[in-house]
Amino acid sequence: MLFERLAQTLNARLTSRSAQQALRVALDAPELGEIVLISSFGAEAVVLLHLVGVTKPDLPVVFLETGKHFTETLVYRHELTERLNLTNVRVVAPDTQALKTRDPKGNLHRQNPNACCALRKAEPLAAAMKTLPNLSAVITGRKRFQGGQRTSLDVFEANGATGLIKVNPLVHWTSQDLREYMDENRLPKHPLLAKGYLSIGCAPCTSPVAKGEDARAGRWRNSEKIECGIHFINGRTVRGPVQQKETI
Repeated sequence: MLFERLAQTLNARLTSRSAQQALRVALDAPELGEIVLISSFGAEAVVLLHLVGVTKPDLPVVFLETGKHFTETLVYRHELTERLNLTNVRVVAPDTQALKTRDPKGNLHRQNPNACCALRKAEPLAAAMKTLPNLSAVITGRKRFQGGQRTSLDVFEANGATGLIKVNPLVHWTSQDLREYMDENRLPKHPLLAKGYLSIGCAPCTSPVAKGEDARAGRWRNSEKIECGIHFINGRTVRGPVQQKETI
């Protein structure tokens, strides 16, 4: 109940649907401790990263360097980091010994993609979170137009099981809003967008989508897998399955 009351209090401080105001309320809230943005530097990431850059450029931004990213994503990360003046981007990589032991040939994604995501994403993120002992909130890019349980999201939300406040500055935005923001601010788009990649993850598990397909159709194509499996429960990263309301 404590987290729910805090989320209600923060939502009550909003006087508009401005994403920048949502960030400002979060950053100025004395009730919150450390706040972090976890970014893939993917297809839509530039919008939230730009908002962070103009609001608090030293906010911790965590990037999971899985070792399987497209070269274009890594170049794009460097470009955005410099252009947006992001001064606290933290590159988090898998444990070297764990990679040698559990994925010596680098092909675990073909045999067991869930285990690969655990090794290269969930476990490194969990270790990184331990370096933020006062962490109390995570900024997400979730939006109501994405459907499902997200249609009723608030800017600030909490569930007693997570131990974290989730800040959703873009919750009221539409896909058109995102495109217009990128154009108006002359923000560089991920280079793979022009090649049909509308949702961008690790290279071996991402493919272009055809016209009319869902944006995430190219993620783990021909597989039942639809998410990388990173969730927060009791302030810790864990692997699913869990209820959607517990995911970031």
